[in-house]
Amino acid sequence: MTSADRQPDARDATHRPGRWIALAVLVLAVLLVAVDATVLGLATPFLSEDLAPTGNQLLWIGDVYSFVIAGMLVSMGSLGDRIGRKKLLLTGAVAFGAVSVLNAYATTPEMMIVARALLGVAGATLMPSTLALIRNLFHDPRERSLAIGIWGAMASAGAAVGPVVGGFLLEHFWWGSVFLINLPVMAVLVVVGVKLIPESKNPAPGPWDLLSVCLSLVGMIGVVYAIKETASHGTSWEAGAAAVLGVAALTWFVRRQLRLPAPLLDMRLFHHRGFSGAVLADLLTILGLSGLVFFLSQFLQLVQGRGPLEAGLAELPAAIGAVTAGLLAGYAARRFSVRSVVAGGLAAVGLALGTVTLLDQHTGYPLLGSMLLVVGVGAGFSFTVTADVILSSVPQEQAGSASAVSETAYELGAALGIALLGSIVTGVYRGFATPSGIPADVEAAAHESLGGAVEAATALPAAQAAPLVSAAQEAFVEGLRSAAGVGSAVLLAAAVAAWFLLRGQKLEDGIEHP
Repeated sequence: MTSADRQPDARDATHRPGRWIALAVLVLAVLLVAVDATVLGLATPFLSEDLAPTGNQLLWIGDVYSFVIAGMLVSMGSLGDRIGRKKLLLTGAVAFGAVSVLNAYATTPEMMIVARALLGVAGATLMPSTLALIRNLFHDPRERSLAIGIWGAMASAGAAVGPVVGGFLLEHFWWGSVFLINLPVMAVLVVVGVKLIPESKNPAPGPWDLLSVCLSLVGMIGVVYAIKETASHGTSWEAGAAAVLGVAALTWFVRRQLRLPAPLLDMRLFHHRGFSGAVLADLLTILGLSGLVFFLSQFLQLVQGRGPLEAGLAELPAAIGAVTAGLLAGYAARRFSVRSVVAGGLAAVGLALGTVTLLDQHTGYPLLGSMLLVVGVGAGFSFTVTADVILSSVPQEQAGSASAVSETAYELGAALGIALLGSIVTGVYRGFATPSGIPADVEAAAHESLGGAVEAATALPAAQAAPLVSAAQEAFVEGLRSAAGVGSAVLLAAAVAAWFLLRGQKLEDGIEHP
């Protein structure tokens, strides 16, 4: 199909009256999936009390959702290109609502982990479909940049909105309500989406390669599991085996994609320096944002003693910053340059994480709020512009696969943020010395997690409980400072890399395809 053949469709799409309403529906799905990645942050103390998970189980509950999404996104993006992105989106919305009920009524840590994993499978059908459908709805580059800005603002802000939504619900209901809120939202998405969202797919997609699907899933989860286990417990044969399996599967996946006439993911896209730089920036931006938000929620509640709603509202500056920056990102990238906006955003997140190294139990809110605002602004600028770069770098028929790459970077960043930074927090935390005279079972529970320590202390006399909780809080803050230092270094290095990788990149430019 030539550009001349496509031009009438482009004009029709540009002037389609319902496209902004359709965008609002798509953004609703993005917001919900992003919220679900962090909404459990505030519910962690309640989960710890009700399900009594170990420290490792608690981390898996927090990050298995993002792990599974990261492993499935490429496959689901390619599936949407083949069967239709609207069809995949609406099917995923129904599944997401149904599995949310299973999450809400989980009765054991193991059941909760499985339910979160299934929610990740459903979530993986939603995210790449939304961005690909935006590419189909908006053909004018500037209008599309604004649409992607709104999409990116919601995706970035979702991580910070999650604690606010969770805080409100936890003030009035039990922890399962943070999942049941998905049901009415998904119902609206399905009802409105059926009428307003146009279908789109690759007209000549080729077969869906199941071996590639399995390789991408095994490879992604194997590598992420190895990183998580090594960061938590040091080297072990299990982590080594997972790393070898994951790397081998991903290597096979890449080689297979290069040979297939209709690959699941066109690896040649990564030959484009701007595309590769944008994907890397995506991943590291969200790594810093999600890791910080997840553990700051526990700091605000379990260290500073704020209620769930107050803690959620305390994190609102990150959402405000992300939304504002996301809406301005396209204009800023055209006014200055793509690389200055992305590198500046990454540097802002890195510097803000650096201020967390100054945190202590009594740090006032002005510093915390300012730091969260800067994190939100930096993430909003960086993530929105890189999503635009990724989407404009491919032909329209590959929009689903390219969207999946962007979303894989997002979800993998969220998973690694919680896993890597969380493992540092956990590793430092577990080394704290308990006061003398504490029973062995209480001491063991206290070393599993800060929530476990607070809960275990309720069974002790006040003279023993206060020193135990204080020691646990100090250890948690020390771990948070250490993790923030590592995150800051990673983000600042990424800012330098983005400056070079995105040299000469413009939003108006796309890759020339034969």
